[in-house]
Amino acid sequence: EGMRQVAQGLFFAVHSQRLPTMRVDTTAGAGAFVDLRSDTVTKPCEGMRQAMANAEVGDDVIGDDPTVKALEAYTADLLGKEAAVFVPSGTMANLLAVATHCPSRGDEVILGHESHIFYYEQGGASSLMGVAFNVVQNQADGTLNLDQVETAIKPKDSHHATSRLLALENTQNRAGGKVITPEYMAQARALCDRHGLALHVDGARLWNAAAALGVPPRALLVGVDSASVCLSKGLGAPVGSVLVGTAEFVARARFLRKAVGGSMRQAGVLAAAGLFALKENLPKLPADASRAGRLAAGLRALGADVPEPPTNLVYFKIKNAPEFVAAAAAAGGRLSCVSPATGLCRAVVHLQIGDADLERALQALGEAAQKAGVAGAAKL
Repeated sequence: EGMRQVAQGLFFAVHSQRLPTMRVDTTAGAGAFVDLRSDTVTKPCEGMRQAMANAEVGDDVIGDDPTVKALEAYTADLLGKEAAVFVPSGTMANLLAVATHCPSRGDEVILGHESHIFYYEQGGASSLMGVAFNVVQNQADGTLNLDQVETAIKPKDSHHATSRLLALENTQNRAGGKVITPEYMAQARALCDRHGLALHVDGARLWNAAAALGVPPRALLVGVDSASVCLSKGLGAPVGSVLVGTAEFVARARFLRKAVGGSMRQAGVLAAAGLFALKENLPKLPADASRAGRLAAGLRALGADVPEPPTNLVYFKIKNAPEFVAAAAAAGGRLSCVSPATGLCRAVVHLQIGDADLERALQALGEAAQKAGVAGAAKL
């Protein structure tokens, strides 16, 4: 109780500015710059911090944390699955999913060459769990050509790794935040059924896909065996992802979570943030896509080549990209140069980018374009 009181005291002290050096800004406009580098930069709001301070907790490793249980049950129901397990990160959620579906060393997952699991997770499913990667080219819309997937499935004999799993990503980050539709997912499910494969979705930004299509998140997971969803990107929680699936699948994933160091004790303080995020911040996501469209229009006016953003990720090409990004940061707008060689950049709209923040960002980008000598852009 004393620790809880300290946490509550810090909460009120921080937000009454009695501790100015510890003050946490929860909107971009409150700081010195507008941060568009990623939706991972979001910070807990006052209501979320209060929920964390007041969370009822227990030892989750032995199944005694009521807030973790509540988060898992709420997320499973929201996504139309039997069960869920709370984990520290999306990378761990995907690692556990692949390992659970591919229980024998030398089993194989088929996935896209631009997928987060393959590109951004250090090959953990292979190096840690002994699962082979069978990589298929992502198409421009973020999907995999299912004919190519079918061709990639190995014959079942002693010469080959055993194909066990097809892993997809929604939204597809490196394709520009593209949305994978329910119709495509139904086709992927049919392919998996023909060949006895499980189907996993890396849904770190599944929430954004659902908002873009105007459908419940569960509609994007019909027929899917497992999915990971992130709480700490656009939803604003400080940490955490949830892995969902059947009760049997989740039990095995929970067992493996212990082996990779993902089991936490009084984790309810983190789960409380996740519950707040799902209940309070999930309905706000459509505004992110709307602002992303406005940001894209502003970048086009500066000479950038910008496809219409399908969700909250704005990818664009611009001349002198490294200089432009550096000048933007100096002017008060942070974004990312993904590829200096090609001029590809990324800006991400999120929970803590409001209309005023967007105007400040556009002003900073305009100043940056002048300083960087931007005049036109290469086509994507």
